[in-house]
Amino acid sequence: MTPRFSAVCAVLLLLSSLSVADNQTRPLPSTSTPMTKETRMNVIRSLNAELVYIRMPFPMGEKGLRLRNGVVTPNKETLQAMLAAFGPSVKPGEQARISNVVIRDKSIVFEINGGPRKKTKWYQRITISGTGGETPIAPTDQDANARGSFVELQFDHHVPELSPAELKTLLRPVFDFDAKSAIESYLETVPPNVKEAIQNHKVLVGMNREMVTYSKGRAEKKIREKEGEIEYEEWIYGEPPKDVEFVRLVGDEVVQMKIMKIDGQRIIRTQKEVDLAPPAQTVAGDAGKQPGVSDHRPTLRRPGEDESGDDPTKGQTTQGQPTARPHSLPPLGDPNKKDPNFQPRA
Repeated sequence: MTPRFSAVCAVLLLLSSLSVADNQTRPLPSTSTPMTKETRMNVIRSLNAELVYIRMPFPMGEKGLRLRNGVVTPNKETLQAMLAAFGPSVKPGEQARISNVVIRDKSIVFEINGGPRKKTKWYQRITISGTGGETPIAPTDQDANARGSFVELQFDHHVPELSPAELKTLLRPVFDFDAKSAIESYLETVPPNVKEAIQNHKVLVGMNREMVTYSKGRAEKKIREKEGEIEYEEWIYGEPPKDVEFVRLVGDEVVQMKIMKIDGQRIIRTQKEVDLAPPAQTVAGDAGKQPGVSDHRPTLRRPGEDESGDDPTKGQTTQGQPTARPHSLPPLGDPNKKDPNFQPRA
């Protein structure tokens, strides 16, 4: 084999490996041929009634989640507001069932746990007529609320030709099809330090109740107390002669971790070790101003007038005497001009 021939073979081998790697990482094209009828039936048959583990919280109600190009909407702050208003349908780490798959022109809707709307069976619509009117053979509770939710997988132009395996990859931000247990799925949704703590069965200050339960299990003893105006709950793990751990929660957050060792040593941690709250938005003062954006707040100043006119403490000398009024202000009046309404004091 000549050196020139071996060099050509090496170049071809390198190009082929780059092509394979590019095909593995390249996103699925959104302008490919539309999904055929046969593929639609295969997708519905393969994914309907599939059990999945949840990777992010789903709110109850008819709004649900949207997934487009790997980005889930609404954002974290809006989602937390929806969860507080309507309640969660499922939480991260919980198992859910895909109860319906609806393929539309530009999206695919995956309903979980019955979907956001209350549905009835076919036999629940059968009624028996008589002299007293119509009576259903299987009455249902009309006041019962649906507790399911959904995610809508959106595309730019149309639903492309995708296999069930490719759809599972696109749904990865919200569904976990590969996890073997709830804890395995839940660990993929928490920060790295929380994941390590849960795997080591430790509790960090700042965790929520769900994290503590995944880390230590359900507490054998729970005590509700009140310290001043603050109500808290103490979860107790372990009994002597072993170490005893006291996890104090205020609301949904761990605020204190106390460990009583066998040798009598007492360890208390109150410094927050994990912060799960979203960053607060600054709205007061000039902290929220963006560079290059003018300030259009209302003012009584004339064009070109100094800002010191807005502050009574500005525009004074060190002796407390006011400085001369700006020339742009109107005169106070002619002191030599007599007021016709003025009456001298007797």
